[in-house]
Parts: sequence; C-alpha cells; structure tokens
Amino acid sequence: MPSLDDLKKRISSVKSTQKITKAMKMVAAAKLRRAQESAEKGRPFSEKMNNIILNLSNSISDKDSASKFLVGTGKDDVHLCVVITADRGLCGGFNTNICRKAKNHFEKILKEGKKLKIFTVGSKGHDQLKRLYGNYIIEKTNFKSLKKITYKEAEDIGNKIIKLFNENQFDVCNIFYNKFKNVITQIPQSQQIIPVENLKKQEEKNIENFYEFEPEENEILNDLLPRNISTQIFKAFLENAASEQGSRMTAMDNATRNAGELVDKLTITYNRSRQAAITKELIEIISGAESL
Repeated sequence: MPSLDDLKKRISSVKSTQKITKAMKMVAAAKLRRAQESAEKGRPFSEKMNNIILNLSNSISDKDSASKFLVGTGKDDVHLCVVITADRGLCGGFNTNICRKAKNHFEKILKEGKKLKIFTVGSKGHDQLKRLYGNYIIEKTNFKSLKKITYKEAEDIGNKIIKLFNENQFDVCNIFYNKFKNVITQIPQSQQIIPVENLKKQEEKNIENFYEFEPEENEILNDLLPRNISTQIFKAFLENAASEQGSRMTAMDNATRNAGELVDKLTITYNRSRQAAITKELIEIISGAESL
C-alpha cells in the first residue's frame, strides 16, 4: 500500500500531465481547422490534374512513343514505395496505420518475388520500418526543422523520385499516406504515381475527347507528368497534416479524460488511506488512555 505522501505526489503528477494533454488537444484543434481547409482545397486541383493527363493520354495515337511516366517501362520488377509519415508522435495510430498499410504492400511485393525499394519521408515512419525493412530503405528524409511543409518540399521529393526513375532504379512507384475523413477517421491510402494509375481504367471507359491541343499532346505531357508527381505528393502532405492533427486531437482528448479518471481513483484511495490512518491513531490514543 503506497504511503499518503506517495499518493499525493502521484495525484499532482497526473494533474500536471492532464494540463499538458489538454493544452495539446486545444493546439491540435486550432491547427486542424487550417489543415482541413488546405486538404479540402487541394483535392480538386490534384484530381483535375489527373483528369487532364488522362484526357491527354487518350489523344495519343502512338502509345509506344508516349512518356514512360505515363505508360511505364513495360515491366514491374522493381517497386519503389514512398512512405509519408509525421516527424512527431503523440498522435494516436496515425503513423502506425500508414506503416501497416505499407507493410502489407511490402509483403505482397516480396511474396511475388519482385524487388522492393523504400523511400521514407518523416522520421516516425523510418523508425517503425527500419527494424524489419532496413535493408530495403534507399532514401530517407524528414522535415523536423520546418514548421510547415510547402509545395517546395513536395517538389524536392518529386525530383528525387524522377531522378531515380530516369536512372532506371525502379519500374513502379507508390506513395502511402492517410486521407483525412473526419477527426475520428483517417483512411490509409496507397496511390500509384508512376506510371499513372488510372490510365487503363480511363481507356476502358472510352471517354470521347473534345479537345484539340497545342502544342502536341506528347510535348504537353512531358512537362505535365513530372509536375503531377510533385502535385500528388503535395496532396499527400496536405492530407497527412489534417489527419495528424485530427488523430492528435482525439488521442489527447482520450488522454485528458483518462487522466481525470485516474485522478478521481487516486483521490478516493488517498482519502480512504488518510481516513484509515486517522482511525488507527484514534484507536491507539483510546487504547493508551484505557490502559492508564
């Protein structure tokens, strides 16, 4: 049984923790609104960019001469997986859910006998993956020193991926991130960015093309496709930012309530122990008086 002094210190410690978690919840709630607005505004742009590329691809008569970013290398032997996570913790299962989604994809690739390469963006993802998949990690980066990730950072990541592709380092590239749905729900996503994922689906629909392009479609795509890679990565950053704050807000809210419940339990235990100590002292005093 802990002493009264120990219980008092424990109650004080839990109350201090409760103040911290409550403050973190309020900060996350303030950041969430801005992050959510950015994520929602970014979705139409990235979707429109994909639609333009798919529209352009339908106008190309000779698919063999099309950009490799569009049609691929003709192989899928080497897969590059870009796992985008946060640099900070205390956000519930945000980072773990992304890594779990990525790990399932890794196992599928390795089971099929294909070569796996991993590019981690964010220190938390790297920390979770390095133990089992350290040998497959070829590149890692984080943005701990930055308060806010901008398009420039997405472009830097995109340029690294493009450089690896131009050096024939991989055939297929997928990015992994969390899509923000609401404060409670964030959905892990796997999106193929090289080659363009929905090209075959678009061809199956046989959507008629009502546009004439100047200059030629191939020339436009050569400029647009690398830009699209950075755009899709930036969209993933925006979705992750909103998902991280939503997950952190939920986690800190749960922690605050749990701390409150623990304080109540410890207070009851403290009061019972104090009452027992007082009763014991009274019995000793009465017993001593009677003995005299």
